[in-house]
Amino acid sequence: MLPHIRILCVEDHQLVREGITLIIDREPDMKVVAAAATGEDSVELYRRHCPDVTLMDLYLGSMTGVEAILAIRSKDAAARIVVLTMSQADEDIHRALQAGAVTYLLNDTMSSDLIRVIREVNAGEKPAIRSDLKARLVARAAGRTLTAREIQVVELVSRGMRNKEISAALGISEETAQVHVKNIFAKLRVRDRTAAMRVALQRGIIHIS
Repeated sequence: MLPHIRILCVEDHQLVREGITLIIDREPDMKVVAAAATGEDSVELYRRHCPDVTLMDLYLGSMTGVEAILAIRSKDAAARIVVLTMSQADEDIHRALQAGAVTYLLNDTMSSDLIRVIREVNAGEKPAIRSDLKARLVARAAGRTLTAREIQVVELVSRGMRNKEISAALGISEETAQVHVKNIFAKLRVRDRTAAMRVALQRGIIHIS
């Protein structure tokens, strides 16, 4: 009997989670040993089961997939984590890989490709991400990325705050808040706040729950 590749599946949608489990469990050398719907549960279940490979969604509620990856890898730097998500946003891809994900898959991945990637990752390999996703990373690297402070400002703008409210929230002058907003417009190549929000959401710079 073949030894099982032990897998933790992290996905907040029950139907998707059950579908992934069915695909994996029909393989003779694989077994989903635990499934989680939240980032917090994924960290605890990883600690309890020490899986060989973890499949991680990114949108999980209060603790994001990226935060869960960081938490798991802070306890086990050798953790093999594969992102499996719907997001094609360049910032999501970048953050996940920076956090330590081995590779990045989309939910429309063929089941045969998912199985292949799990085997490769379990063997210590690092499967390449899809060419279209890699192109997004290349474009991101070639562009002008937002600073941590500018991302904070974008998040506040998404809540409908004006410059005066942003300055009060961040403890900066209104003039400094205005400079940040102008820099954000320039980097995102937009002319107004509505367009800035649209681009920031599309690229995964911010998320609205």
